[in-house]
Amino acid sequence: MSVPMRSILFVPGDSERKLEKALGSSADGIMIDLEDSVAAARKPLARRMTADFLRSDRARCDKQVWVRINPLGGQDTLADLAAIVGGSPAGVLLPKAEGADHIRRLGHYLDALETREAVDPGSIRIMAVATETAASTFMLDQYRAAGMSRLYGLTWGAEDLSADIGATTNRDADGRWSLTYRMVRSNMLLAAKAAGLHAIDTAYPDFSDLDALRRSLDASRREGFNGGFAIHPAQIEPLNDAFSPSAEDIALAERVVAAFTANPEAGTLGIEGRMYDRPHLVQAEKVLAMRDAFAAKPT
Repeated sequence: MSVPMRSILFVPGDSERKLEKALGSSADGIMIDLEDSVAAARKPLARRMTADFLRSDRARCDKQVWVRINPLGGQDTLADLAAIVGGSPAGVLLPKAEGADHIRRLGHYLDALETREAVDPGSIRIMAVATETAASTFMLDQYRAAGMSRLYGLTWGAEDLSADIGATTNRDADGRWSLTYRMVRSNMLLAAKAAGLHAIDTAYPDFSDLDALRRSLDASRREGFNGGFAIHPAQIEPLNDAFSPSAEDIALAERVVAAFTANPEAGTLGIEGRMYDRPHLVQAEKVLAMRDAFAAKPT
């Protein structure tokens, strides 16, 4: 599995000012949006601006530059892809994804357009918003299917799901996700991990409350999420902090790896009064891989 993006900043595709500002941020990834944040009348402009940006030297930066396209099934999808593939984005985010068929169909479109544009075959990855319709929540196990080599990760969404099922809110009285959304979020996380994919948490809506954001991100990381989305630059630093290994994590991982390296035949080892086995070694190796990947990046 590739190293995850800790922070992915959403940027409207029709705002050159915000695109330029995003380049100067510490986000690991930029998600140029052609969907919800762009009014229908401005989508052709957003496509042109995004295509120009992707083809410019500015896009050859230290960040992964992705594009959220419009959902499959309408004319906007193909128009989006026809405009952006030639600029070789790192990947595309597919909203309202419904299982394996959607990923394969999008993959076929990318195959054809990469060939047309002389882009390296298979180089454009796919991330799926896998829970925005009621039907999609019953298709999560399909992401383990063969033939999905482009698939980078899964994320989830609550607002579109609320609209699809007719819910008046997706929160309990105490502000926590209500049961339906906690269940969907957990199932998406499990589906991503079962498929060997990155699990990206949804954006926290209140960008003014950074303390609440940090509490939410701490819980996300402990549960197994690999990164999250930012809807405001102020959210990037908390995201990078939350999804970077702490000094304590790194120190423990180094001790675990060193102990198993010194005892390669051991299945279980006692380290500082606690037993560690091979799954702990796998986790320790992941922590050190993340340490190395993020070493040169700001937190």
